[in-house]
Amino acid sequence: MTFSPTRSGTERILLWLALIVIIIYGVRMTSPVITILLVSLVLSLLLYPATAWLQKKGLSVRVSVGVVIVAALLCIVLVLFLTISSFEVILVDLPQYHDDLTLRLADTATLLSAHGINPGYLVSQNFNLVDSIQTMFSSLMNIGGDFMDLFFIAVTTCFMLLEAPPIIERIKVMLAGEPEKLRKLARMSGFVVDFMIVRTETNVFHGVLFGGVLAIMGVHAALLWGILTFFLCYIPYFGLILAAIPAIFFAWLQFGIWGVVAVIALVCILNLIVENPVFSYLAARRFEIPALVVILSVIFWGWLLGFAGMLFSIPFTLMVATLFEFSDELSWINVLLGLERLFEDSTVQPDMPTGDR
Repeated sequence: MTFSPTRSGTERILLWLALIVIIIYGVRMTSPVITILLVSLVLSLLLYPATAWLQKKGLSVRVSVGVVIVAALLCIVLVLFLTISSFEVILVDLPQYHDDLTLRLADTATLLSAHGINPGYLVSQNFNLVDSIQTMFSSLMNIGGDFMDLFFIAVTTCFMLLEAPPIIERIKVMLAGEPEKLRKLARMSGFVVDFMIVRTETNVFHGVLFGGVLAIMGVHAALLWGILTFFLCYIPYFGLILAAIPAIFFAWLQFGIWGVVAVIALVCILNLIVENPVFSYLAARRFEIPALVVILSVIFWGWLLGFAGMLFSIPFTLMVATLFEFSDELSWINVLLGLERLFEDSTVQPDMPTGDR
């Protein structure tokens, strides 16, 4: 897109902003396809270091990609098996959960009455936990479309990995006369890989510790809450809180208010010992992304692409920041957001993502 040299700087900025709005609207209208492409791209960047390592060991590109894809699929199948098994445990114990809920509501009504608050609303409710959870479970099982999306993501990721080596060589040829742009692209692609690897390692700590402590406490379906924590912790700031809500509810059913206090304390402790020290330890370089940008990224990508946008909000934001940095007209946006520092590392050599930290 070219602009007349007679246009003022304000006009050029307004035209670019108008173009960005049009692009956002187009992405919104085609979000299912864009989600598949972007998620596949992030997963390709995440898995590429493993395929590159296997190629260095003497395996061909196809064999390396095949090994990595099969290993990833086995992990997904294992997680699905554990998740479904945990749901089955919940369904079997539903009558007990309903009795526990009735007891807790009665205790709460008694407590409110003791403080002069009319508990009629709680007493009058005819809430059936069994029907509610069964309905929710049926809804979760009715995800044929989601499985189809996962299939397309897997296929697209596989072909992206197969095409990665020649694409990297083409990019190097295209940017051979612009080493600074090649350096920035290499840095940001490596940055996305590093972030996803570190985030995944940190989430493993979160999930194992949270699920393990819940199991020691005796909270029902602790394994399921640990798996949920692993995935939701990809959502910055909000993920651990969202993952803790069902665990808090079941702890309340089983142990009352002290169960709630224990789980909340566990979440706070995990945030202190895992999210900060462990994340910082695993990151050889700090991911200095302003907190406001992180929050706005979660909100924006969640609105634009749904749940997948929330999970991968930071990688998507870094990709867009890279596009802005490549444009003389839009690089000011990175300066405004405080992201220009991410591109300022003269020690990074012009090479494509390796995932080395």
